[in-house]
Amino acid sequence: MNQTEKRLFLIQYLLDGQPKYRNMEIPSDGTEQKRLLRSLFNIRKPDWISEDFLKVQDEYLQKETKKKGVTSFADLTPVEPGIYLWQGDITTLACDAIVNAANSGMTGCYQPCHNCIDNCIHTYAGIQIRNACAEIMEKQGYAEPAGQAKITPAYNLPCNYVIHTVGPIVQGGLTKQHEELLASCYRSCLDLADATGIHSIAFCCISTGVFGFPQKRAAEIAVRTVKDYQTSKHSNIEVIFNVFKEVDYEIYRDLLG
Repeated sequence: MNQTEKRLFLIQYLLDGQPKYRNMEIPSDGTEQKRLLRSLFNIRKPDWISEDFLKVQDEYLQKETKKKGVTSFADLTPVEPGIYLWQGDITTLACDAIVNAANSGMTGCYQPCHNCIDNCIHTYAGIQIRNACAEIMEKQGYAEPAGQAKITPAYNLPCNYVIHTVGPIVQGGLTKQHEELLASCYRSCLDLADATGIHSIAFCCISTGVFGFPQKRAAEIAVRTVKDYQTSKHSNIEVIFNVFKEVDYEIYRDLLG
């Protein structure tokens, strides 16, 4: 099957699994098909899926990521010893681990085609990552508190692992507790990375999107926490600060010289 045939197969399979959408007409336009497929990925609850589906899905997603262009950690240049700044799509970064800014449910964003990083990571990693997160949460038995971290394989992403962390939600004024919880997110991810033998980790801008944490203050906490960790733990872990927006790039560039 070519990419179009694979996409149509995946769409039809997922539609068949959604009784209220089973008779939906699949659009002929490729862009609209991709949007529909992503939406179907997003709304699907964690559940068993056939090996035939996974085989086609994996081939399709990996090829789509290659089309976007993959950046290798080996090609990045540090801005400081052990610290990198990279602007781009974190789902295309080939390093040991990337960090996902998750919600307390930990199984991804269910809003179709939402532009949050949680949605993007779950979309391009594939169905397996939601199932893996659901299994972790079922064993845990309660919602994930802010400031902690969990790890899963990355499945169809070019990195090896995804580390999921729930950042603080800032409603109203920023408090000391918000700041402490955000710092805890970075420490928890680094502790888990070191314990797993991860040598390179890419952090997104945790909590600065819909969670409302002020961008500049969040970046200051991120940089300070990472540097303190590298020094106090004598850690050789290489840290990439990944940004997508130009405003965040400028903030981190100023902080990192």
